[in-house]
Amino acid sequence: MGHVWQLQEAKSKLSQVVEDALVEGPQVITRRGVEVAVVLSYAEYARLSRPKTDLVQFFQESPLGGLDLSRDRSLPRSDVVL
Repeated sequence: MGHVWQLQEAKSKLSQVVEDALVEGPQVITRRGVEVAVVLSYAEYARLSRPKTDLVQFFQESPLGGLDLSRDRSLPRSDVVL
């Protein structure tokens, strides 16, 4: 994690906060000692806000997506003794 900035300092040095976010990573901003905000590069924001795929979509898009995974619904074999 990058630098931690007090809100007043971040306001007066916004250009530096943004530059540090680009170079060092996310910058934390505090107000009265409590972490309240984070400044991060747009590239990092885009990466974090990218929609996540669900499990079904993941498998559909995988190289195994064309496999027939349907269940055989025929009756069980009658010659099997348990």
